[in-house]
Amino acid sequence: MNIIDELLWRDAINQQTDADGLRELTDSKAVSLYCGVDPTGNSMHIGHLIPFMVLRRFQLAGHRPVILIGGATGTIGDPSGRQSERSLQTLEQVQENVDALTAQMKKLFQAGDDNQVRLVNNYDWTKDMNVIEFLRDFGKNFSINTMLAKDVVASRLDSGISFTEFSYQILQSIDYLHLYQHEDVQLQVGGSDQWGNITSGLDLIRKKEGNEAKAFGLTIPLMLKADGTKFGKTAGGAIWLDPKQTTPYEFYQFWANTDDRDVVKYLKYFTFLSKEEIEALEEKVAMEPHKREAQRTLAEEMTRFVHSEELLEQAKRISAALFSGDIRSLTADEIEEGFKEMPTFTAGKESKNIVDWLVELGIEPSKRQAREDITKGAISINGERVNELETEITAEQAIGGKFIIVRKGKKNYSLVKLG
Repeated sequence: MNIIDELLWRDAINQQTDADGLRELTDSKAVSLYCGVDPTGNSMHIGHLIPFMVLRRFQLAGHRPVILIGGATGTIGDPSGRQSERSLQTLEQVQENVDALTAQMKKLFQAGDDNQVRLVNNYDWTKDMNVIEFLRDFGKNFSINTMLAKDVVASRLDSGISFTEFSYQILQSIDYLHLYQHEDVQLQVGGSDQWGNITSGLDLIRKKEGNEAKAFGLTIPLMLKADGTKFGKTAGGAIWLDPKQTTPYEFYQFWANTDDRDVVKYLKYFTFLSKEEIEALEEKVAMEPHKREAQRTLAEEMTRFVHSEELLEQAKRISAALFSGDIRSLTADEIEEGFKEMPTFTAGKESKNIVDWLVELGIEPSKRQAREDITKGAISINGERVNELETEITAEQAIGGKFIIVRKGKKNYSLVKLG
């Protein structure tokens, strides 16, 4: 299957500058293509992954991806999707972010000496450019009228846009020209909001290299959830690729909790499962939705891809333990990860009667309620039900010497840290 046909089946193409030309090009040779990300933070989130999944598919199909980390454009700020100016970062902070994103990309694309992926930084070819060179060699090729008509700029005219952010599309165009000239890049991939920047780059290439220059642009659809909200956002914020910002367990759970209406779309877009495998899972969603096999497969594929097999297994262990109540099977580190977003309390290490202990911590509102819940068997400590009102809570019960897990009812967990 041609890579373009595969992308179409996966609903991963929004716009192409020349669909027939790109198909002919990808049929005839291995193509160099690029996608960029600006180092506005020290980690990507899953929204950033969307265009890079397309780049990874090209790589697996035998093409040559070039990944651009915007050390220069990251100091400027892309106006796309924003109604206000981005706060500028120091050059030192930008470089730290560049290093962090580079490490993430190397892992995702398995970058090494034995494959074709290239990582580049646009700071390398812009840092020595002076303002006269910028205006004479590049600014002269851009019409203000055309730039103002671009959606990303037009949407900011009422609220205001600085010359700095207005100039972003020129810098991104310079990137495409440089990569065309020095890396044989003939295709830029980006989100639907990047269409204006991509076409500006193509215009610059043709002005500099001639109308016969073969260069193309491809954008991906805006990804929305079935309820119309933006993909990748949760009540707790973004889902980050950095395990310190979003734990592998939280990452796994995000995908495992996918709506039935979205799961097949995500399987097509985010996994490398075959058409036959995805269609089989689609049938199970229709016939046996309660088993949530498609969601479980999606969560496993994505956690393995972004993190590792080891961290996937850890996430699955935490999930299984929380579902079964077998808390003692977890290590202290796994408990800290799995209970990160649950109510957390701090207790001393001295022994206390369970009724007094629960009330003092605030897990129970009163001693009467605590006694009633214990008597009914509604309280579990580290997965073991407590029925005796005389039970003592001691430091020896803490898992790893750190944590005691209280479950009230079937699903209300609390994490108690011993201080």
